[in-house]
Amino acid sequence: MKLLAFTLISLLSLTGVTGYTQQVIQLYDGKAPGSENWTWSEQERVNNAFKTRTIYNVSQPTLTAYLPRPDLATGTAVIVAPGGAFHLLSIDSEGIDVAKWLNSKGVAAFVLKYRLVRSMTDDPVAELGPKMRDFKKLDEENAPVVEMAVADGKKAIEYVRSHAKELDILPDKIGLMGFSAGGALTLGVGLSYTAANRPDFIAPIYPKTDIFGEIKVPADAPPAWICAAADDQLGLAPHSVVLYNAWIAAKKIAELHMYQKGGHGFGMRKQGLPTDMWYERFGEWMKLQGYLKKLHPSKLEQLYSEEQVANFQRNDWSNLSRYAEDNKKLPIPKADENRVVFLGNSITQGWVRVQPEFFASGRHIGRGISGQTSPQNLLRFRPDVVNLKPKVVVINIGINDIAENTGPYDPDFTMGNIASMVEIAKANKIKVVIASVHPAFEFPWRKEVTDVPNKIIQFNERLKAYAKENGLVYLDYHSAMKDSRNGMSPEIAADGVHPTLAGYKIMAPLAEKAIAEALKK
Repeated sequence: MKLLAFTLISLLSLTGVTGYTQQVIQLYDGKAPGSENWTWSEQERVNNAFKTRTIYNVSQPTLTAYLPRPDLATGTAVIVAPGGAFHLLSIDSEGIDVAKWLNSKGVAAFVLKYRLVRSMTDDPVAELGPKMRDFKKLDEENAPVVEMAVADGKKAIEYVRSHAKELDILPDKIGLMGFSAGGALTLGVGLSYTAANRPDFIAPIYPKTDIFGEIKVPADAPPAWICAAADDQLGLAPHSVVLYNAWIAAKKIAELHMYQKGGHGFGMRKQGLPTDMWYERFGEWMKLQGYLKKLHPSKLEQLYSEEQVANFQRNDWSNLSRYAEDNKKLPIPKADENRVVFLGNSITQGWVRVQPEFFASGRHIGRGISGQTSPQNLLRFRPDVVNLKPKVVVINIGINDIAENTGPYDPDFTMGNIASMVEIAKANKIKVVIASVHPAFEFPWRKEVTDVPNKIIQFNERLKAYAKENGLVYLDYHSAMKDSRNGMSPEIAADGVHPTLAGYKIMAPLAEKAIAEALKK
């Protein structure tokens, strides 16, 4: 168990400061039981007929942890098993993309790489194609590995449950979700568990179920959420109906979503069909089961119902109450004190939590609120900036406008709001630093927003030009943090949007340099 312990320590060293990082966890100490003689190693292929990144030749099963921000955490966890006919894994559309969406709902996600049939070429998709013409023969080839994959699913649940406390997870809220072959794995676990590896709920999505023969529902079977499309090219839609009927006949909780169109393997792909939003229906079901209640609710959330909190937020649209008490406690700065207010959204809010030493002296004051857009920041500019009497304000706003958090994105409208903040700051003799919007390839919580990198680049060009025209300092986070896709790599932003400690360590010296330059103006 030394390897498991070491991996967990590595995981916690990251999650303790970021709250939404990722780390690979080896499920077995040494070779996995039943495949001790396997000598091949995991490989990745991007260019294939499926037009998606695939993983193949998995011989050492792993979990990759994606943990939500602590303020969103619900204590619920979902282990996600991608599909691929037990020959490969559709790791993005049926794995990582799902995990990121779950994180946006406060759910911890663990993407499972389970053992697969060995591919004899470097193109497992092309190799699998002819085999798909004869399911009986394919099932016979897969059978020994299916047993191992189901064992990997059970081991994954055991691991997450035994480390629930360290992972900030509730041990009785651990679910298993799988797609296609991963859905079969999910069902296999849901039919043959022990107390240690019983999933608290299962979500088999377009699964193949006949490989287990007649479905015999356990006496304490977990709730099941089942999803498929009637036009499944592999003819698997009836399998989901059979599974649903078996659960209902056993008087167990079950919900079935059978879409008219969507085909097999829709996952998180966008096709302009209702299947594009299947995960929202899953989220509604999780909420109905009580799996989306916040683990660490705020004082407001503790005192009032969800509906009342929503009403308060609607009435206080810009959340003026968020820092009201904190602002009252701040002393009036001394004449020679160079107080700096950082105004922004979740990136600024997270900075205070992830790198508290940057704000510990009291000279730097974080005033970020998750999800906010430029008009919300403008409304609270006076109470959260001007009234604090800083020498400098660092404005880092715009990414949520582009994400359309509070309405359609209009760059002129966003620039106008920022210009109004600058005018208010200048009228109060506050120096201004305009920070670029951070790189992002996509928004996990709003995947329908397209062309994100280019929208950010174009808006940053406007910010830079505005800063130059008005004698302001432009703080360029984007150039320092972008990757080859003009997003952010997992090392500095696990979910592609919110920086990790490594990301904030890049930002801190850039901010200090910009502040020093502003003070000289």
